[in-house]
This record gives sequence, C-alpha cells and structure tokens, in this order.
Amino acid sequence: MIHEDRSPSRRAVIAGAGIGLGAGLLPGIAQGEPSKAAIKKASTPSKIWSAEYRAKKPGKQGEVSLYMFRKRAGAPKAGEAARPVLFLVHGSSISSRSSFDLVSPGHGEYSVMNTFAEYGFDVWTMDHENYGRSTRTDGNADIASGVEDLKAGIDVVVRETGQQKVHIFGESSGALRAGAYAMARPDRVGRLVLGAFTYKGEGSPTLAQRAKQLDYYRTHNMRPRDREMIRSIFTRDKPGTSDAALADILADEELKFGDQVPTGTYLDMTANLPVVDPAKVLAPVLLIRGEYDGIATVDDLSDFYKRLPSGDRQFVILPGLAHSVVLGLNRQQFWHVMRAFLTMPPLTAAV
Repeated sequence: MIHEDRSPSRRAVIAGAGIGLGAGLLPGIAQGEPSKAAIKKASTPSKIWSAEYRAKKPGKQGEVSLYMFRKRAGAPKAGEAARPVLFLVHGSSISSRSSFDLVSPGHGEYSVMNTFAEYGFDVWTMDHENYGRSTRTDGNADIASGVEDLKAGIDVVVRETGQQKVHIFGESSGALRAGAYAMARPDRVGRLVLGAFTYKGEGSPTLAQRAKQLDYYRTHNMRPRDREMIRSIFTRDKPGTSDAALADILADEELKFGDQVPTGTYLDMTANLPVVDPAKVLAPVLLIRGEYDGIATVDDLSDFYKRLPSGDRQFVILPGLAHSVVLGLNRQQFWHVMRAFLTMPPLTAAV
C-alpha cells in the first residue's frame, strides 16, 4: 500500500508488507543513537518490514508526487520508542531502490536499507522528481529541485516517525543534494554522510569528461541513459572494484523506468560548483571517498573538510572502492564506517 501525503497537517496511515529476512531486531533510542545493546544483533531472527509513501511538492505544472520507501526491523508499534532515522539520497543516473535496495541473488547483500534496518535504524529513501516512480515533468531535476524534494520527503518522515532530526547519507550528486539540504534545514539534520562528494571539482577527470557535453546539458533537460552508460559507472574509474554481473542486474531494474534521466545535476556539477558551502553545513559530517573515485580529488575534499565548522567531522578514504561505495565489492567497509559514525557516543562535558 502506498500512503499519500496530501497536506502538511495530515498524517499518513502506517501500513506495510512484511518481507522475510534473517536479521536481528536492534532497538533504537528516540532522538538519539542506538544503545550499546542495539549494536549487537539479537539471537532470534526478525522480519524486515517495509512500506511505500508519497510526498507532495508544488511544481510549475501542478503537484509533483514523490515516491518514498521505508524499511525497518519489525512493524511500527504504538507506544514504542522511535528509532534513529537514516535517509538515503540517490545520485544522477539511478533511482532510489536500485541504488539502496538492490536485490542480487547469488551475489551477496547489496541493500543498504536491509543492512541498516538490521542495525536498528528506521531507513527511508525517495525517488527525486523525474526519477523512478516519481512524477515526470519538463524540469531538469537540478540540485535546487532536489532540495525541495528533500524538504517534502523529510517532512513526511518527521510526521511518521516522530523524530525531529534524521541522519542523511547521499552519494555522488545525492551528496550534493544532501549537503544543500543541510544548509537549508540545519534543524532537521542529525549526522550527515557524504559519499562520492565533490566540492569545487578541480582536477576531477570525471567532471572534465562530462564538461565536454556542457552545451547539451544547458539546452536539454534529459540525457540518454542506456545499459552501457550504467555499466560505465562500474568501470570508468577502476575495473575490478565492482562485480561485473551487478551492472546488468542494476540495468535490468533501472531501465524499467526508461532510457533517459535528467541533466540538472550534471549541469550543476560541470558549470555551477560549488553548490554546497561548507561554512553553512552545521551538522557533524563524515566524508567518504573511494580510493579510485574520479569525481573528486583528495585535495578537493580536504579543502571542503577543513572548512566545516563542526569539530565532529571525519574524512575517510576506503581502499578497493571507486565511485560507488554502495555497490562496490568492498561495500562492507562503507557499512562499517557509516555505522560507526552514526553511533558515535555523545560528548561528555568537562566537570
């Protein structure tokens, strides 16, 4: 069942379909991080519960409906403590569930949603305008549009979970969307994780290659996205850092939504950087870069990192990974560092 958010004051009715999975139910703590007990998996298996929702935002051609998906260990129950929320933001070429909830029989677990639901988080994701199951418009779905999507989507999350702040992970242009949202709504962001992020883009081989198509991005709101393009995500930086078979599994899922995606984020990344001002990102930040990622240099990210105002910040380079830390062979390293960052114990004030 899909729950539609028809007005800011109306709460969707919670319902969902249970999906069987051998996972431990890890309790969370309202307005905080999982306890030490929550970090350990329970010995008895539980089920991953899921539900679909719709957020609404105004658009030039009328209301835009944004598809949302949620997973957690066990269905919500009246009176229980709210769990910490993790909101996942997809990138330029692949929609939300293909990015973060990919089913890959025989190739291991690739679902970030399943993994972090098992860790005790209430995990959400959303298709941005013109992606996946969300409304198609004549817009180019740039970063500014993505921020408006996140405002609408996270408002739904706040109403459904009762949590006033959410942790956010964004990958690639999703990291730009997440960072820009953190500037716009610092009151809604707990901890912010930026994967495959780019700041000014200086020295980036990937962006230099994309810039050759800048005139096209400026004159077209959609670009081709075929099977070969999807395969290139796994090979352009360092072949062998991803399972080659996964590219076709991903393409099979994603091409159901068509062979074109918006140009807006590519235009922003090639002509309008920086779109995130580190001085205005007040949340604790974890920057994650794959060792071979061509979207940003270490110097570019180091410049961003040192300008962040929070002393609660980390910059991690993961060996054996390229652009997508979510879909790489060594994705378990990504799970480890993000989980550690999201479950940092609170600071103790000096007596």
